[in-house]
Amino acid sequence: MKQSKKDVMLSEKDALQDLLDIEKLLMSYYNAALTEGSCKPFRKEIMKQFTSHAETQFLVFEQMLSRGYYKVQPAEKQLVQQNEENFSKVLKQIGSC
Repeated sequence: MKQSKKDVMLSEKDALQDLLDIEKLLMSYYNAALTEGSCKPFRKEIMKQFTSHAETQFLVFEQMLSRGYYKVQPAEKQLVQQNEENFSKVLKQIGSC
């Protein structure tokens, strides 16, 4: 027997995960459009949409985090410091060009 859409119910976790995935995908599309756009009004609108979806994506992420659906592991202090040093070196190299 084939299930219809009304017979399928997503859990809250699955629905939020779908929303998060969709927002991330939309942001990647807007990013591509922004980098390829050559018309200022078009780029301005794309940037507006990108920012809007970035806010929505973060709101969904916060909801998932608050419900325990999304696990975030804090970065180790040593790893953060190492990355800061690496980026500082790159910035110095770029600045000396």
